[in-house]
Amino acid sequence: MQNLGVSRRTFARAIAAGAALASLPRLVEAAAKTPAGAVRLSANENPYGPSASAMQAMTEALHEAPRYPDELAEALTGDLARFHAVSPDEILLGDGSSDNLRLVAAAYASGPNKKLVVADPTFEAIAHYAANSGANIVKVPLDAGFAHDLDKMRDADVVYICNPNNPTATITPKDRIRTFLAAVPATTIVLVDEAYHHYVNSGAYESVIPLVKTQPNLIVARTFSKIYAMAGVRCGYCVAQKDVIGKLGATQQWDAMNVVALAGARASIADAHHVITGRRHNDETRQWLAAQIKGLGYEMLPSETNFVMIDVRRDVKPLIGAIREHGVHVGRLFPAMPHHLRVTIGRPEEMAKFVGAFKATVAV
Repeated sequence: MQNLGVSRRTFARAIAAGAALASLPRLVEAAAKTPAGAVRLSANENPYGPSASAMQAMTEALHEAPRYPDELAEALTGDLARFHAVSPDEILLGDGSSDNLRLVAAAYASGPNKKLVVADPTFEAIAHYAANSGANIVKVPLDAGFAHDLDKMRDADVVYICNPNNPTATITPKDRIRTFLAAVPATTIVLVDEAYHHYVNSGAYESVIPLVKTQPNLIVARTFSKIYAMAGVRCGYCVAQKDVIGKLGATQQWDAMNVVALAGARASIADAHHVITGRRHNDETRQWLAAQIKGLGYEMLPSETNFVMIDVRRDVKPLIGAIREHGVHVGRLFPAMPHHLRVTIGRPEEMAKFVGAFKATVAV
């Protein structure tokens, strides 16, 4: 096969350009392009990038650009099945986890007679998809500990649980999730979004993927966008029982994945060291940031993710704009929490710039 002469640097630029063109403002949280030199702490991205092995695999995958992705998709599905100790027909790949959320909405929460229950606030993608089909969207406020108030979320066609939750960075404890799954009607689909799973340190948390074997109404979504740093490449998947996967797959477009994403994902799950290193970098920087924020007299919600929520004790919207003027882009306003500022954990030097901007703005 012809050598395309593509360097890693050229490849990275191509991916970045493609991601910018393909982004959908309503469904990605980085709504504005960040100017050169600005610090981007607005979209819960991993600033360290994919692993070296993933970069190499993605670069080499460009040689497969003339080919359809069937073989690579089958290979990644097999890798994930072995990784999670499930069968390949219990895995469905998607163009990022948002694609899987869209499929769940289409299959189980589409139309005016359907009800989707979500927390408030939480990641909005599935509610957006379901609302567009005319479904009834019910938002249940988080409880006093910023966990899902599951006792109020049972009556639905689909229940969406983002755990850890975005934008609060908090978890819903494993015992409450298990109790909920045992009690929820069998006709209710429970979708647990574990996008930030790899960052969690709390012993009160667990992945529910092992429960799929005995829970026919459970779907678990995962992504390569966060710890694996492939947000711009787009690759995710969900785990569920065979019949559910079949129903979701029936609504998915053919060849939803591309060879670059598939190759990068295969290399990523084979590189356990990258996950360990990424979590350590995130923990250390988050702890430093927490100390800085506390020293300034402000509080953060307990974070189990690669972002934090800071209680600024005032209307956060003007503060977001003021911090931007210092060259730092932070998360947007979340109407359910108008006094909280969401900030992604970047590299240490980026967080130092944020702290400087935060000091300059909150002192005004």
